Amino acid sequence: MKTTKKPWQGRFKEPTDSFTESFTASISFDQRLYYYDILASRAHAQMLHKVGVFTSDELQEVLSGLDTVLSSIETGELEWSDSLEDVHMNIESWLIDKIGEPAKKLHTGRSRNDQVVTDLKLFLRDHITITQDGLKVFQKILLDLADSECETIIPGFTHLQIAQPVILGHYFLAWFEMIQRDIERLDDCYERVNVMPLGSAALSGSNFDLDRVFTAELLGFKAITKNSIDTVSDRDFVIEFISVASIIMTHFSRFSEEIILWASSMYQFIELPDRFCTGSSIMPQKKNPDMLELIRGKSGRVFGDLISILTIMKAQPFAYNRDNQEDKPPLFDTVDTVLGCLQALIEILPNIKINHEMLEKSANLGYSTATDLADYLAKQGIPFREAHEIVGKIVALAISKKKSLHELDIQDYRSIHSDIDEKIISVTSLQNSVQSKNTFGGTSPNEVKKQIKAARKLLA
Repeated sequence: MKTTKKPWQGRFKEPTDSFTESFTASISFDQRLYYYDILASRAHAQMLHKVGVFTSDELQEVLSGLDTVLSSIETGELEWSDSLEDVHMNIESWLIDKIGEPAKKLHTGRSRNDQVVTDLKLFLRDHITITQDGLKVFQKILLDLADSECETIIPGFTHLQIAQPVILGHYFLAWFEMIQRDIERLDDCYERVNVMPLGSAALSGSNFDLDRVFTAELLGFKAITKNSIDTVSDRDFVIEFISVASIIMTHFSRFSEEIILWASSMYQFIELPDRFCTGSSIMPQKKNPDMLELIRGKSGRVFGDLISILTIMKAQPFAYNRDNQEDKPPLFDTVDTVLGCLQALIEILPNIKINHEMLEKSANLGYSTATDLADYLAKQGIPFREAHEIVGKIVALAISKKKSLHELDIQDYRSIHSDIDEKIISVTSLQNSVQSKNTFGGTSPNEVKKQIKAARKLLA
């Protein structure tokens, strides 16, 4: 039977109120850290043996006991107790029940204050890597789509108005670049997460001659924290991760919005698979992009998590305060939300069906090659601002005649400007427009292919 004796009860003259126990307990959510707590405890025990706190026999008892506790947790044998407040005290109590006296020495030179920061950093370090791995899978899907659609023309938009024709593959490469920045931001975040707090104890360091560098090496941290007060107070790394995650979710939301628009009955650029949509309880014809709408909506959860952790930290005095117990729900929610939305996009995007006929038809709308006309005139020696005005008048003429630019004849063009030559007719084609955008990073098919090749090299 696991003891529920509190580690700090020696100073108190009366038992803790039952409501206080339930109100202050964090075990309902921080039990998720059990693996990392045991991992850190194993390293701490080995360090304590190195500095002479544990004998070799005691160390083996502790390591074996921690393995047993880990197995008991994973098989569901361990019953978490609110009266022991958190994951650290539950595991310690269980270990004492298993092996007795050696377990009571394990907390030498550490505090729950530095213990929980270590657990959180170990957890976050793993989940940054998991998130990056998922983002790279998503990038590969985007590159495969870009490859298959590197000749497909789609209307490009500004202000949700048709602006210029672009290659659909170029669109997918834009998303690739956004995700690449997310991965790089996670790299930066990982650097600051990967610094070990353990050994800072409650706030002032330890009276014991600890070897913190040895512990860091065992746990794979690249360095150790430099100031014990800052160490136990710091949640910047949680704020930073949720900040990065908020940008990721902004990107996911924008991708989802684009796909929702493309799949709408007004656009009909793509069709979504039935298995990723839902219907209406009253309108039999409906096919709703609910998963994508939920991704768009779940961005609000992560933004809320960021506000939550910023508010928790904004007015705390040094060093540790119990407020910090509330750092875990927003962090865990952010991790779960980002990974869930990422999985949804990974499932949906490769299975969209592209309506090439509608894309071409739409790209021909809205006088999307008007800028190409202005550029052509500028190349003929007409100042661009004057060329811009001339083409504006040509567009107005086409609108009045209810014709597209390529349906106008040379006399129509010369009615606006007498020096326009017949070559201008070919400039109005969609193919000419995209083919001419050969600047680095442009939308020409050749440039798109180059960018896909470079992106695959980066991803590899």
